[in-house]
Amino acid sequence: MRDLSGLPDLTVALVQTTLAWHDRQANFDHFDDLLQQAAGADLVVLPEMFTTGFSMDSKALAEAENGPTTTWLREQAKKLDAVVTGSIIIEAADGSHRNRLLWARPDGVVLHYDKRHLFRMAGEHEHFTPGERQVQFEVKGWRIRPLICYDLRFPVWSCDPHDTDLLLYTANWPGARRLHWNRLLPARAIENLCYVAAVNRVGADGKGLVYTGDSHILDFQGESLLSAGEADGVFQVSLNAGELAAYRERFPADLDADVFELNV
Repeated sequence: MRDLSGLPDLTVALVQTTLAWHDRQANFDHFDDLLQQAAGADLVVLPEMFTTGFSMDSKALAEAENGPTTTWLREQAKKLDAVVTGSIIIEAADGSHRNRLLWARPDGVVLHYDKRHLFRMAGEHEHFTPGERQVQFEVKGWRIRPLICYDLRFPVWSCDPHDTDLLLYTANWPGARRLHWNRLLPARAIENLCYVAAVNRVGADGKGLVYTGDSHILDFQGESLLSAGEADGVFQVSLNAGELAAYRERFPADLDADVFELNV
């Protein structure tokens, strides 16, 4: 594990809220108001498919790369002087449709991660193309790896070969399976010796599915630092690198980890 001494605290804001079905502008207007509550955060996390809800209507709803949501995210990141991130439906340059997390930095740069594991029980694999690679981004020296919803169920994809400090999940995870969400998130923190932040939505979508939130921020032992329950709002926690480093020093389970390669 690398030296984390000198890293500043990282303040993470999770935006747990309802989403307007298939209505990008309504969602922009809603988040414009909510994000005022995220002032002071270094990283602001929005739900999966935050402009549409979790829809399989990829052809009708897809935006081009560098489309209106990319522009909107750049504006929000500059206004808040923070990274703002969440996933949307994108039509990539090759014509494929992606469930793509956009990572907008305050300097105007926008990076991305494409969801690897597509939720076949909703037919997502029939309407989207899976991502091919893990990514890792940095904020204030913290190494952060974003993943999307169903990715949570696959520990090999979440497994950390890169000294990740924070695993970040953005989701539309229905209340019918909230038990799984609430058990898998602590497991990912414990097995990867890192913080975990996970944002989910609340309310019902256009298909009648109900979402019960349970957005969390967990420490490296799976202990809760924040649990939003079913509330609608913006929730912030500051993470301490020194505490993470001290725990890794006391319990260096990573030294006994298995070495493997991913075939994607």
